[in-house]
Amino acid sequence: MSSADGADEPKLVTFTNHTDNTPLTPEKPLWANYVKGVIANFGFKTSSFNGAIVTSVPLGGGLSSSASLEVAMCMFLEQLCPESKKRALKEKALLCQKAEHEFANVPCGIMDQCISVMGQEGHALLLDCRSIETQAVPLSDPNVAIVVINSNVKHNLSNSEYPKRRKRCEDAAKSLGLKSLRDASMSLLEGKKSELDDVTYRRACHVITEIQRTQDAVTALRKNDYELFGKLMVGSHNSLRDDYEVSCAELDQLVKLALEVEGVYGSRMTGGGFGGCTVTLVKKSAVEKLTNHIKAGYEKATIYVTSPAHGAGTLAV
Repeated sequence: MSSADGADEPKLVTFTNHTDNTPLTPEKPLWANYVKGVIANFGFKTSSFNGAIVTSVPLGGGLSSSASLEVAMCMFLEQLCPESKKRALKEKALLCQKAEHEFANVPCGIMDQCISVMGQEGHALLLDCRSIETQAVPLSDPNVAIVVINSNVKHNLSNSEYPKRRKRCEDAAKSLGLKSLRDASMSLLEGKKSELDDVTYRRACHVITEIQRTQDAVTALRKNDYELFGKLMVGSHNSLRDDYEVSCAELDQLVKLALEVEGVYGSRMTGGGFGGCTVTLVKKSAVEKLTNHIKAGYEKATIYVTSPAHGAGTLAV
């Protein structure tokens, strides 16, 4: 496999796959391991092929660029092997997650793969990460826009810091007598606060309160209560900043700038943190004002005005 990276998006990479029964193994270039992992775990035999990948998804911006590559590769292989199309969407997402675990050596969750596979136009997706059950939640109001703002910075701490946070959460769950913080409550955590160090307590506090915020956010969206949804977004960012400590000065500045604009409902960091992007819910009539304010206060920002779209699909040629 080879790559040709330019400074401008979209980026183009090319690769060749030979089905000579040689086992695939992770190696350089590192980006190719996402592709190799999907091929190795695909479970169906395909013919050899030459391929090219073009992407406009910001790399390393916390916008699921790796999951989108995995899912796109999986769907490409399906075109070479029609019988594989019978695979359930859930299984497709799990296949792509496994590829990332085994070949890219990234212990990611399942959220990014699920939304890449199961996204529906005009809807958010509520995901139960334990059962992989999903619910489509309407988000199609023409008077509302979603604005993604890329800070264009990356502090490269995610790979080293996230395992520490996961370990803290596991320790907290064990102290509460639970397998997972999914089953915890703030009252239970408060009852055990004296037995936990401050960092472990705050990590657990973020997880427990974020689960509640997610449930409240679904209720708000179903009622078109964007004011409440926006407050939940801000609460989520504050918790990610203060309790989980995965934000950074640049993301905090972008959230602050967004919240200064009339017509903005809420804003928060998205993705793994330590850089990358924020996501902002705003009245469509205020998008231009938001864009101008961000550019004035943070010159290196890249701004995308978006709306919920379908997940991965194919185009007839």
